[in-house]
Amino acid sequence: MPRSIYLLPLPLLLAAAMMAPLASRPPQPAPAAEEDVVAAAARDPGTMTLAPDAEARWIPFQLTPGNQVRFQMTIDGQAVTAILDTGVSFTLLAQNSPLAAKGKVRPGGQASAIGGAVAIGWMPTRTLSLGGLSRKGGGVAVAPLPALATGDATAVDLLVGRDLLAGHALDIDYAAKRFRLIASGRMPFTGATAPLVVSPERRVYESAVGLGAAKLSPVIVDTGDGSALTVTQAAWRAARLTSLPTTTAIGFGLAGPSVNDLAIAPTARLGKLTAHEVEVRIEPPQGFSESVGVAGRIGSGFLQRYRVLLDPGAGRMILAPGPQADAPAPRSTVGLLLGVASDRLRVLHVMRGGPADKSGWHEGDTICAIDGQPIPRDYVDSPMARWTVGQPGTRVTLRTCDGQDRVLTRARFY
Repeated sequence: MPRSIYLLPLPLLLAAAMMAPLASRPPQPAPAAEEDVVAAAARDPGTMTLAPDAEARWIPFQLTPGNQVRFQMTIDGQAVTAILDTGVSFTLLAQNSPLAAKGKVRPGGQASAIGGAVAIGWMPTRTLSLGGLSRKGGGVAVAPLPALATGDATAVDLLVGRDLLAGHALDIDYAAKRFRLIASGRMPFTGATAPLVVSPERRVYESAVGLGAAKLSPVIVDTGDGSALTVTQAAWRAARLTSLPTTTAIGFGLAGPSVNDLAIAPTARLGKLTAHEVEVRIEPPQGFSESVGVAGRIGSGFLQRYRVLLDPGAGRMILAPGPQADAPAPRSTVGLLLGVASDRLRVLHVMRGGPADKSGWHEGDTICAIDGQPIPRDYVDSPMARWTVGQPGTRVTLRTCDGQDRVLTRARFY
């Protein structure tokens, strides 16, 4: 079964988590008390070098339960954990990382994120190494980076963003769980092509998507967003797909939670590629995408179906089908989005119109056993976790942690 973050219960994390694209706001006049704020235009970009053997320097990664690409790299000679995030305009260091504690962090203004605005700092760095890419000088933005926003039980140190990635081609081999940075213009594999640019306004990767009757543009291409496709309400209406059944899903960004409608679109078009059975989230009015002036986002929940080459310097992305490219989108048949901590599951969201909604489940309810089996410590990776997508019409008995047995009859509801 392909990974789908709104279906897989995650360690301490919503099963529907959305990673937050972090797009810089236009520079604002600083009040007198903030004259030392390091504005985006004043940040030292550093000097980057791509090694002659960069193509051989693959970086292994883990795909987190939230569909993020998690790996290791080094900053100032220290190993850090990181997530690949083309929806972040400036590489972001977690405020509670040991590196931030050691460095000199200055105010850096504000940035837009899912859930609202976040205050950021700016910290200079000496050296940075990522596969075949190295950088001398430069710096990183600094902000709170909770595990809820990064798709795993354990928080990471860093989100690697556009400022480090966009000067080169990014080759992500999801099936082999590895990626590399290579010279722009190279084409190491063939596949369907689609346009790709870095927008001067938002400084993130952007493309266009065909959905129903609409061509949606611009759309952020965001490897840090665990969802498949997210669109604004205006874009959803333009697509003329409002007759499709919808439910709800919740996600967490850097600035907090967001509840969206959720549907499965028959097809979506990305350049010369037509994908089938695509999970689509529809943001509420004034949601993140609308607030930063885009029609939506393409996330890792979609991209992971393919081997992907992102090369904004050459103006293109390339997608070659992977083993799960044509698999139908998995759908919840119980309507519970769950987090897992130790020996229990916690309800983080009850999907509208699902069996759980109709039988009185609520956010905060806890589950300690499924069909008589206690929740194991390896629950997320165990076959037991598939109970949320069981066959419609079948029943499951859930024992709450206060000792009650509650029966759900699975159903297809969106």
